[in-house]
Amino acid sequence: MSNQSSRQGFASRPADPERWVKAAERNSSASAASGFTARLTIDVTPDQRARIKIVAFQRGMTVADMLRDLFAREFPITDGEKP
Repeated sequence: MSNQSSRQGFASRPADPERWVKAAERNSSASAASGFTARLTIDVTPDQRARIKIVAFQRGMTVADMLRDLFAREFPITDGEKP
């Protein structure tokens, strides 16, 4: 009845988070193919998060795509920078 060994690793924190994130980036062909190679974490209030999700849904987009567009618009590549 208490078969915890099969679920023990589920949602557990990695021992070395930096190595874990870098390994995921190396192994993810989707992120390499699309050019996104870094993860950005920000803290927002629950109200802000809800508003962001609602707007993304209304636009028919994912939150990640909407924020990528926002960052591209607000922080364009300038001359001399690598894309």
